[in-house]
Formats: sequence, C-alpha cells, structure tokens
Amino acid sequence: MFDEKDLEQFKKKGTDAETVKEQLELIKNGFPFLELESAASIGNGIMAVEESQCSDYIKTWDTYCSSGHSITKFVPASGAASRMFKDLFAFLESSNSAPTTPFENTFFEGIEKFAFYNDLNDACLKNDGGSIKDLIASGQHKAVVSNLLEAKGLNYGSLPKGLLKFHSYSTTSRTPLEEHMAEGAMYASGADGTVHIHFTVSPEHRELFKSLSDNCAKTLSKRFGTAYSISFSEQKPSTDTVAAASDGTPFRNSDGSILFRPGGHGALIENLNDLDTDIVFIKNIDNVVPDHLKADTITNKKLLAGILVTIQNKVFDYLRLLDSGKYTDAQLKQISDFMSKTLCCRRKDIGSLQGKHLAEWLQSKLNRPIRVCGMVKNVGEPGGGPFMAYNSDGTVSLQILESSQIDLSDERKKEMFTQGTHFNPVDLVCAVRNYKGAPFNLPQYVDKATGFISSKSKNGRELKALELPGLWNGAMSDWNTIFVEVPLTTFNPVKTVNDLLRPQHQPA
Repeated sequence: MFDEKDLEQFKKKGTDAETVKEQLELIKNGFPFLELESAASIGNGIMAVEESQCSDYIKTWDTYCSSGHSITKFVPASGAASRMFKDLFAFLESSNSAPTTPFENTFFEGIEKFAFYNDLNDACLKNDGGSIKDLIASGQHKAVVSNLLEAKGLNYGSLPKGLLKFHSYSTTSRTPLEEHMAEGAMYASGADGTVHIHFTVSPEHRELFKSLSDNCAKTLSKRFGTAYSISFSEQKPSTDTVAAASDGTPFRNSDGSILFRPGGHGALIENLNDLDTDIVFIKNIDNVVPDHLKADTITNKKLLAGILVTIQNKVFDYLRLLDSGKYTDAQLKQISDFMSKTLCCRRKDIGSLQGKHLAEWLQSKLNRPIRVCGMVKNVGEPGGGPFMAYNSDGTVSLQILESSQIDLSDERKKEMFTQGTHFNPVDLVCAVRNYKGAPFNLPQYVDKATGFISSKSKNGRELKALELPGLWNGAMSDWNTIFVEVPLTTFNPVKTVNDLLRPQHQPA
C-alpha cells in the first residue's frame, strides 16, 4: 500500500505507516455510537450551586491563586472567521446590487455600531474615494462589503476571529485576543501578578497574533495591574489524519503524495499536554464580552475553579490514604460513595470488590486528570450535550457528546438528545497534575473510538476525512468530570458578524 516516498512523507510529518493504516481502518469501519444511560440534568450529574456556597468556592480559588500555583488560560484561536461572513460573501457573489435579505439589511442598518466601522470607513475612502455613507447612498453596497472582506481592505474574510475588532470602548476597540487578556487578569492571575495565556494559532497568523499581543500588553497591564506571559503554539503536523478515497485507499494528490488533513480540535490535546502548569482554563476565542458585562463571567469562572480545587484536594487526600495502605473498610466505602455521587463514576458490580481489590480500582479511577465543566440551559444553541455514558470497561461516567456520537435512529436516545436540559458552551477548568505533583500524560486518557468521519471533496473528487476525538469530547473521555450549571449570560459566542450587534457586544 505504501512505497518509499510514502514512508519518507510519514517520517517528515512525525507519523508512521502503522498509524496511517489504523486511521484508514477507522475510516473504513466507522466509529461505534456511545451507549447512553441518560442525559445529565440538575440532580443527575449536573451540580446547581446554592448562592450561599458560591462565596466559599470563590474564596477557595482566590486562596489557591495566591499560593504560588501555576495557572494558564488556553484558548483555541486558529479558526478562520470566514464562516462569520458567509452571508456577506453570498451577497458579493449575487446579482443584487443592494441588500435584499434580512441578514444583509440588518448588517447595513447597524453598520455604524460595529467596532471595525472606523477602520472600514478609512478603507472605503482609500480604495473607492468615498465614505461608507457615501458608498451606501450611491448604491455601492458591494464596495463596502468588498473593503471589509478582501485583502485590499480589512481582509476580515481571511483572518482568524481572534484578530477582528469585536468591541468598542470610549477611546479604543478590542479584538477577542485582547478581551481574553483582559478577562484573564480578572480570574487567572498568579501570586506574582502574572497572567499566563496560551493561544493555539495557525502558522500563517502566528506573527499577527504575537504582534497584537505585544502591542496591547502594556496598556492592559497598566489597566489591570498585572503582567502578561503570552505564548502560542500550532497544531502539530503529526496529528494530521490521512484522507481516504472512495475505495478506501489513501487519497492521493496530483503529485502522488498522500493527502493529510488537520485532525480537528481534538489534536490540541497534544498542545495542552505540552503546557507546564497546574490548572488550565479552556474557552473558545469568540465567547467574550466587553468589560462592563464581564462580572458574571468572572464570578462563574472563579466558582468553577473553586469547585475544581475543592474536589482535587479531596481526591488527593483519598489517593494518599490509598497509597499508604492504612485504610479501613469504612473509609473505602466513603471513597466509593465519593466516586459514585460526586464524580458520577459508577460500576454495577462494585459490591463484588473488597479490600485491596476495591482500593486498587478506586486508586486507578481517582488518579487521573480532573475537569469541571460549566453547563448552560439549552436554548437551542449548537453545542455538545452532557450525558451519563457507558465506557468500554463497563463503568458509567459523565461525558460531553456531539450528536454524531449518538444513535439518533434509536428513539430512546434521540429523546435523550432532543430533550436535554443543558449544553456545553466550552467552559472548562482542568487540573492536569497528579497528587505527587507530576504532570499527567494527557493523550493516555483519550478514547480513540470516539472520533468523527465526514465527507469532503478536493478538486472535484470525493474523500472521507477523519477527525480525532474532540478536545472536550473523546479526548477527555477518561478524565474525572464535574458538570456545574452556570448562567446563560456567560455564553455569548459570535457565529456571524451580525451577532456583534447584540446588546452583549455593544458598549454600555
């Protein structure tokens, strides 16, 4: 199947023939659906924290921050913004010279409210000799959109979301990158007053991200009284996955080389694994708000982190006890109850394990990374759902699942999915060191049987693409997990450019 040129290509990518064969087999055979016990809900896998408890958890987090621990914000930021402007690209390609759809009308009616308005106006003056108002008045709507999306103007159609101006302030404006830096200063500052933020970016945009972060760090440091340590990484070539042709063989380019494609955000588990840190916050690049609306986000980030530290402390105490061998049957029962009731990790035959055998099983399950995931009430937004799912070892645990992982032809499971009360807005706080202070090897906890296969095309030829288990889905399948309800006010994504006209993204 592979010749010497193929093997040399594999070597350069950091992969090997065996891995490629395994990936082709996965594409051929597909992935099994996950077996579900139930959708998670309040009282069944999702914590609802009483208001009286919140302050204690927040104090726990503030104490942790001041105790010399390392904290990092991890922000996947390589995604292009092109989908934000899908409707405007369609307008450019249409035969219409003026807006006709509700989306187009909303865009032009609210155009002065966008944070990039002044930059766009300057581009219109430079390239077309008229202001935005002049061009619209003379029916040159497409000239305005062209200056927004194309390289001659702001080039927003080709830039990543993290570099676009989202929010206006009295004397300036901010991109999502800058908003994440501002947000980090409010809940992720260490004892030395430094905020560590790591962005995963695409190679072609790395210098743009670095330049912007360097330029704004001084201003934001002065504004929030913190220092910044900003780092970047790219998705590793070794995590790219092979594409398959319709006959199941490797899809080959015109030059005979095998086509590899990015493996999806699940590949970022490798980038996460490279961080030297105790605690990691994970949040999408576009889920940010201006400063005057950040209070709910900050409170709930600290809440999640306080819960994480509280759970971690208890886990570490139990692991040290198990390590000592000096435990009683009553203590083993206490730890077992903690596993099932707090971590929601259960096995039906737990009663058959006693003494040393029970202790060994509890230790194997407790000694793994921990994540606390915010869950918001389901209001129809896309996102992974929280479920109690069966694992390959027969245990049941909390999992964040996408619809493609669920057999929706099964009416019972379809009902679980469609009637789920909550969804995951990508709001995670993670503990990635063990009770002895050593980092976990995160790829060890990936469930490789939870990837995705999609149909694509290249140069008119159909192909099958393999996506690795999602970062907060199968890539964290074997982590200990806590789901916590957080308010919908903490979830303000920008999926289209017109979302920036929502009150959540406008000045006070």
